Amino acid sequence: MVKLLIAPVFAALLLPLAASGQSKPSPASAPPTRLAQVRIQQHIVIRVPRPEAVRRTAAPAPAPLPPIAWVEKRADDCVPVESLSGAAIIRSDSVDLVLSGGRRIRAKLGNECPALDFYAGFYVKPNKDGKVCAKRDAFRSRSGGECRIRSFRTLTPER
Repeated sequence: MVKLLIAPVFAALLLPLAASGQSKPSPASAPPTRLAQVRIQQHIVIRVPRPEAVRRTAAPAPAPLPPIAWVEKRADDCVPVESLSGAAIIRSDSVDLVLSGGRRIRAKLGNECPALDFYAGFYVKPNKDGKVCAKRDAFRSRSGGECRIRSFRTLTPER
């Protein structure tokens, strides 16, 4: 025997359908049979950090590379969304975007909007033109904050 548990909200939706099939009027006066289908879908994403024990048992990490000093240069006001492949928080007033091919662009944020909220990731609302543009678009943090992009700067390693 299989028991079907239905949440009260869905029971209220299905009750008129069940009631319509309980009484058996004569075939001549029977109202047309109504059928309905309810589909419930849910998507859950759970972020699980790797435990420290797993990291220690892995091969020893190579020696860290020296930090790279970046030089900012003028950049276009827009970046194609399909070229974005990653992001890094290096400074408190900006988010460094890693583009396909290894190039880097720094998205400068306003003074009222520190980049610290973006450590857990961020979202960019897609536009019809397929670009993220300064003075038009904003980064949305996973925690609910929103920061407008003030400008873009191309980053090149200092020599």
